[in-house]
Order: sequence, then C-alpha cells, then structure tokens
Amino acid sequence: MWTTALLTPIAYHTFEQDITSYGPMIKRILVALDTDSDTPVATRYGIDLARRSNARLTGLAVVDMGSIESSARGGGIGSMYYAEKLREKLTEETRERARQLIAEFKQIADKSECDHIELVEEGVPFERIVEDMKYHDILVIGQDPHFFYAHPKKETETLARVIAQTIGPSLVVPGSYRPVGRVLFATDGGEPGARALRRFIQMLPFGSDFELDVLHVESKDSAESALYLELTRDYLADHGFTPNIIHMKDTNVEACILSEVEKRNADLIVAGAKTKSGMRHMHLGKSTKVLLTKATVPVFIDH
Repeated sequence: MWTTALLTPIAYHTFEQDITSYGPMIKRILVALDTDSDTPVATRYGIDLARRSNARLTGLAVVDMGSIESSARGGGIGSMYYAEKLREKLTEETRERARQLIAEFKQIADKSECDHIELVEEGVPFERIVEDMKYHDILVIGQDPHFFYAHPKKETETLARVIAQTIGPSLVVPGSYRPVGRVLFATDGGEPGARALRRFIQMLPFGSDFELDVLHVESKDSAESALYLELTRDYLADHGFTPNIIHMKDTNVEACILSEVEKRNADLIVAGAKTKSGMRHMHLGKSTKVLLTKATVPVFIDH
C-alpha cells in the first residue's frame, strides 16, 4: 500500500541554488606582516577581500629564530658569552618589532570592523606561513618580504619558498593600493597558468565586476595555441565572462606582460607560478620572479 509520505513531491534544487547555499569560498585570509612598506598595503588588500567575503583576517608576525641564531653565532670558545648576549639582544629586539607589527595591524583591522585575529610565532618564516596556510584560503604578502626584523634589508628566500610550497593561492602586492577593475590573465599555455585561472575564477576574490584580458605569450610558434585559447574562452564563458583575447609571440615574455599591464591599465595580474629547487635554495622561475618583483600591480598566483 502506498503511504502518504511516498506521494509527497520531491524538492529539486537548481545548480545556482546549490552554489548560493555554499556562500563565498574565502573565509580565512592570512596577511604576512613584515617591516617593509608594502605590509600596510597587504593589510588593506586583506581588508578588501575580507569585506567582500565576510571572511576573517589573520595577521601573522614571525620571529625568525634561525636568522637570529646565524647572526649571533660565535667564532670560538672565548666569544660564546658575547654570542649568547647578542642572541638575547636580537631575540628581544625581534620580538618587540613583531609585537609592534601586530599592534599596527590590529589598529587598522579594528577600524575596518572586520573579524580578525593576530598571531606571533617563532621559527623559520616560510615554514610558519606554509603551515598556517593549511588552515587559510588565501595569503596576502608583500613583494619583498624581510622577516628578519633586526636586519630588515637582509635578503631572504621567503617568497620563493612560500609560493613553491604553500597549498593555497597568494596575492603578492606592491607598495601601493588600487581598486581592481581590470584583470590580466598572463599565460604561456602551461598547467600552472590554467590552475591559477581556475582558482581565481572559482574564488572571485574581488567579485565579478571586472574586465578580463587573456594574454597568451609564447616565445616560439605552437600549433596548440589556437585550441588552448578556444578552450580558455569557453571555460570563462561558462563562468559568465567574455574575455578579450590577446595572442602574442615575443622572446621577452616578461617584458611583454609588464608592457601589456601598463598599456591596458590592468589592476591585477593572474598567473601560474614556476619554481626551481637547487641543492640548498628555492628559486622562482624567471617569468614568475619578474612578475612578482617588478609588477606595479598585485599578482594573484598559484602553482
């Protein structure tokens, strides 16, 4: 015998309803704090993302114990006492600077009325950032991070290691802020670029109200270029975007991308990351390094 329950109509949901029910994909934003001038800019971009997604900001300052140990290392038994005193001095100076960075971040975040927390951690900066990114959706970091606060101009490989090893995308920002109204997706047709574009389109960190240019630059002719661009156009169309496609052949790929950014007045670059690892060091690929260090606009990057 049929029961009343079996006669009750089944409620079907559309794809759009399911997507809406999940809400924004960004819920946690990690902002790496250091002593460079781009840190306040990173904080401002972090606040922008948080407001759009109703996400929580985390301000992270790292006390670089490895660099302190290296700088304070004594040359012999007679210098061990002085090395220990120097280590104590550098540690306290670095912890105090970390506390100052956290206080500055908190003051700005409080005014923004965004949900936020602050963390001071000790260790190797890139390791702490990579670990914390396991529980955040996106990292916002300056172009030239120097986390050894006692010597802020000391060169580090933090950015290369973070880009290579973190499991989430990063927004690498320069020393000035600008609203995002035009996005340039720079690609050579490889997998890193495709992954970065997919992540960006799925997350839409700056909303969907922007113009989109797809710049495909290759140093030599490729028979697959037309197909790649057609597939990219179709993918973006299914996500509601009608991109302007630019296909160029140029041996100086990096200069070409930066030139197009200026020419088209782009506010953001989307690109895939390429990294190289040596015996002791992690290096960014040439194109990636140029974009992250020379671009005058933020770079949304994934690997």
